[in-house]
Amino acid sequence: MEKNTYFKEIEEIYLKIKPDIKKRLKEFKDIWENGSNEDIHLELSFCILTPQSKAVNAWKAITNMKEANLIFTGSAEELVEYLNIVRFKNNKSRYLVELREQMKDKKTRKIITKDFFNSFNNVFEKRDWIVKNIKGMSYKEAGHFLRNVGFGQEIAILDRHILKNLQKLGVIEEIPKNLSPKIYIEIEKKMKEYCKFVKIPMDEMDLLLWYKEAGEIFK
Repeated sequence: MEKNTYFKEIEEIYLKIKPDIKKRLKEFKDIWENGSNEDIHLELSFCILTPQSKAVNAWKAITNMKEANLIFTGSAEELVEYLNIVRFKNNKSRYLVELREQMKDKKTRKIITKDFFNSFNNVFEKRDWIVKNIKGMSYKEAGHFLRNVGFGQEIAILDRHILKNLQKLGVIEEIPKNLSPKIYIEIEKKMKEYCKFVKIPMDEMDLLLWYKEAGEIFK
């Protein structure tokens, strides 16, 4: 394992924006510590909308549905009207409704998303449950949600931007054509080892590489 010339470029950016990264991660953690079941549900819903769509657009759609008082009550037909700015809007509107039903207490019919995920022992159990039980969410989307609520220290969000940068850093030799669960975990382990080696926490590395690509620290 070594630090190549590309890492020096990444490290310069990191030293410059490290305070902003830490501030953003604290904000994510605060969402979990101080947020309600509904707040956490919005974050989970957001990550259902992100595949092959811009994160900014996905969050705008969530915000608009919330302001219209539909995110917790609207039918798939009502929600889809707000999803023109994301891809696969018909499927995603159905996924949002199914998710809402999954995250309701059977007796009170209230949203219990935060309480539900509090029942797991660790972040890996949380992620596995999401991947197995929530439609439209793979390891990447599950990791995105968990990072956005303060649980990103041990898990990776392996989208194409991160994979491209991991290749340039020499963490992986090539970008896999198919990211199966097995390959995902293998790359995640390599990223974790690399982050320890360069002394940049994994959740900070994720936001750092995203900043390198997008020029901002978002969600």
